[in-house]
Amino acid sequence: MAESTSKEIGSMSTTVPLSREAAGSGAEPDLDGAIAELHAGAARWSQLSAMDRSRLLAAVHAAIPAHAERWVRAACAAKGLDPSSPLAGEEWTSGPYGLLEGSAALARSLAAIAAGRSPVDGHRVGTAPGGRVAVRVLPADARQAVLLHGFAAEVWMPPGVTSERVRAEAGLGALRVRENGGVGLVLGAGNVTSIAPLDALYELVAHNRAVIVKLNPTLASLLDVYRAVLAPLIEADVVRVVAGDGAVGAYLSAHPGIDHVHITGSAATHDAIVWGTGEEGARRRAAGEPLLATPITSELGGVSPVIVVPGRWSRRDLRFQAEHVATMRLHNAGHNCIAAQVVIVSADWPQKEAFLAELRAVLDALPSRAPWYPGAQERVDRIVAAHPGAEVHGDNVLLPTADADACESEYFAPVLGVVELAGTGERFLERAVSFANAELTGTLGANIVVQPRDRRAMGAAFDEALAELRYGTIAVNAWTAVGFLTAGAPWGAFPGGTLDDVGSGIGVVHNALLLDGPERTVVTGPFRPFPRSVLHGEWSLFPKPPWFVTARSAAQTGEALTRYAAKPSWVRLPAVFLAAFRA
Repeated sequence: MAESTSKEIGSMSTTVPLSREAAGSGAEPDLDGAIAELHAGAARWSQLSAMDRSRLLAAVHAAIPAHAERWVRAACAAKGLDPSSPLAGEEWTSGPYGLLEGSAALARSLAAIAAGRSPVDGHRVGTAPGGRVAVRVLPADARQAVLLHGFAAEVWMPPGVTSERVRAEAGLGALRVRENGGVGLVLGAGNVTSIAPLDALYELVAHNRAVIVKLNPTLASLLDVYRAVLAPLIEADVVRVVAGDGAVGAYLSAHPGIDHVHITGSAATHDAIVWGTGEEGARRRAAGEPLLATPITSELGGVSPVIVVPGRWSRRDLRFQAEHVATMRLHNAGHNCIAAQVVIVSADWPQKEAFLAELRAVLDALPSRAPWYPGAQERVDRIVAAHPGAEVHGDNVLLPTADADACESEYFAPVLGVVELAGTGERFLERAVSFANAELTGTLGANIVVQPRDRRAMGAAFDEALAELRYGTIAVNAWTAVGFLTAGAPWGAFPGGTLDDVGSGIGVVHNALLLDGPERTVVTGPFRPFPRSVLHGEWSLFPKPPWFVTARSAAQTGEALTRYAAKPSWVRLPAVFLAAFRA
């Protein structure tokens, strides 16, 4: 039997095995051995040229298509989905598609560095409010401009950072070949299947760290899939993927061979790792004595708003945006760190009741989809019991008057609250931004829905409002998840989180252009497909975005997008649109 050690967690003493075998699975290699192999691999990685690293990531990209269908089926099984249902489209786009886009973009950045260029070369660099530099990351090329017509994204750098500095410093660890970053631990998310492998790639490329990925138990059934698609990096001894319970995660976090920890999860989990729990955790926090000795970065979610700017909308506008808002909450059954939780509407909007009526109608019309994440149904039941005005629409809950709890507690469940504020136009937007900044927990993502003519009428005031909104990703007439799937966009909280007040996390991931110190990503999308005007990016080639929970061809479109991302070409584009237009 392996030797064991005691790790204090709050006032409890938990015996944590020194090997994965002792944790209950003799089929797994021992963790000490895996970490030792990774340290050797990190040393070899430090000697690889940027071009050799690019080739390894290209090999990962090439490995994904053969396992994509198995990946999606395993994800559907973990979440209780029929793989032939439209909802399976979520697993195609947030799974293999996401990793295909991320691995390809990072490989391109490494190839650019190998050729003596900046990863930013070829991307439009402009300006944003407050003297900020803005780097366009979507569309990345002409094919993407057609595929995602009407959608765009740019990264805003902090005020005072020049375009010359952005270009010179883009590359992060990839600019420091021969730097050995040691071994990092990625504590994988339990909800979206591309998160853990994408985080592993970022550790390797941006920080020169070999990586041990510990899967969340909810997605442990994907272990073989992850090992298959990451095989080129596993064979190079720079990645290991393991499964296990909380004891395994605790042992790895405290392991002396781990040089850095990255977690995707909740602030409560982060704090338990950093400080411990109970009275001992509180004592450590007050004294500034973390339990965790190694540096940690994190992506932790929060309470995301949808700010609905009042305007004069058609009946189709009302219906489309109701489906849009429902998607922001109910994609993945509401189990997303970026899921919208509070809809902020104007109490003075003449169409407020019509919009809320359409939202209720969408919630009622959606097929049954019970919460699948552990503990979510019990949480929904508690929320309904605590809110006498709660409306139950099938498996979904609407809180017509969101209280402090809905604004402060990330529900991670299919519950959507409504907040009403006075005003119209600029005045309403100012109040909504102030409310989101001051009253809502977290700074990961915020959404704004606004009629294009109303945005134009506000002029520079609208852009100034965006600059005031303190979120890591802001989406205008889009969902912030578009930023998550945009490989060149950094993903993480607005800067400013600390160990003691972590908010939505510390640091960023994805960020395939390897920008140094980005402030936020701003995504824009079409207000509605096929409106009368084709100007200002107000329309889209898709009849409905394939990630909508109401998109009937989502599974076919998600698969077609994935096949396209495996080998992008003009001749493959029509297959994506044909899938999207199927009834």
